[in-house]
Amino acid sequence: MRVVLVGASGFVGSKILQELVDRGHSVKAIARDISKLPRIKHVECESLDINETDKFVNAINAADVVISAFNGGWSNPNLYEDFLKGSLLIEKAVVLSGVKRFIVVGGAGSLYDKDGNQFVDGADFPSQIKPGATAARDYFNHLKQNLILNWTFFSPALEMHPGTSGVRKGAYRTGLNEPVFNDEGRSILSAEDVAVAIVDELEHPHFVKQRFTAAY
Repeated sequence: MRVVLVGASGFVGSKILQELVDRGHSVKAIARDISKLPRIKHVECESLDINETDKFVNAINAADVVISAFNGGWSNPNLYEDFLKGSLLIEKAVVLSGVKRFIVVGGAGSLYDKDGNQFVDGADFPSQIKPGATAARDYFNHLKQNLILNWTFFSPALEMHPGTSGVRKGAYRTGLNEPVFNDEGRSILSAEDVAVAIVDELEHPHFVKQRFTAAY
């Protein structure tokens, strides 16, 4: 399958890139700084500014699917604005390109707790990632209105970070709008298995026009 991966140099994007290549997909990897991309055979790398819509459309219009692992940068003081703007621009380019399948890696903050509240609105939600998590939630609310694309929005486990990563189990359980918890009441997934879940959905779509989440 011909896949364009946006944000391919990031923490999650780089894992998705490797998973796609390992499964034999044809990949065009898009990143702001392609020098950060690993040198992998059969991967076409392209440096693009997502603000340049025409160039972006031209870069993706031959794809079967676009996967966005875009992130505005967790240390970015304008993270909310940049994440939301960037996500909207990527979606716009996908619509204009004529590509129908669009998979977005979002955040866990928009998942709901047992009381029906979104985690990002909780008093104990980490302040350093709240702008990005809020932007991801607000973008998801926008994406749900898109009637043109066959979109899927992925929310990772509540504990998905460098400390839970470094291993690929290749197995996970899925849910929709609430976290998947283990017997210890924790929601954990490695970045490597986020990539497995994303590429599984690419190859065998189960969550078209839906959000899903995954954890061990």
